Amino acid sequence: MGIKLFVGLGNPGSEYEQTRHNAGFWFIDALARELKVAPVPEKSYFGLAARAQFQGQTLWLLEPQTFMNLSGKSVAALARFFKIAPEEVLVAHDELDIVPGQVKLKQGGSHAGHNGLRDIHAQLGSPNYWRLRLGIGHPGAKDQVLSWVLKKPMAEHRDAIDECIQRSVRALPLLVAGDFTQAMMQIHTSKPPRPKPPRQEPPQQEPPAPAATPQG
Repeated sequence: MGIKLFVGLGNPGSEYEQTRHNAGFWFIDALARELKVAPVPEKSYFGLAARAQFQGQTLWLLEPQTFMNLSGKSVAALARFFKIAPEEVLVAHDELDIVPGQVKLKQGGSHAGHNGLRDIHAQLGSPNYWRLRLGIGHPGAKDQVLSWVLKKPMAEHRDAIDECIQRSVRALPLLVAGDFTQAMMQIHTSKPPRPKPPRQEPPQQEPPAPAATPQG
């Protein structure tokens, strides 16, 4: 059972567009470019949605426009209409507990206080959807979290997040096929494997010098 609905979490409006809390939207934007589709407003699903064909499958891309705390309203509306099971849903979101430059794919578990996930849990009635946890780092103090997620990341962090997003987009064939073990291996790798050192050839022996021919 592969992914049929890709959701990115964020807040609508230009003032939030570049903030850390919108990392999920950034993922959907990159996926839409890869699939050559453009999400458009869909009132029935309370968000921006796009339909795409990939490897013979119909995929849906969704950016809820309900604000983060009501994300589940949008996700559940589309999932129920098209009879998409929670196990066929992937939700991309910002993750405080992971540093920029790292991303984790997991299924199920708690919402860990993330308000977007909390509402999706409630509206789907199940925690068994997949999450793409895009690391944004932690400000260090709990009382600074709200300000942190609603601010633009420094350029170095944004570049690191974008690299994770591109790596995740490249795993699309695996996610659609339901090959989550291989998808995790590809998505979680933050550095390419070190190249093997070149094989050392044994030194070639110099041929013996020819014996001197006696003169006479």
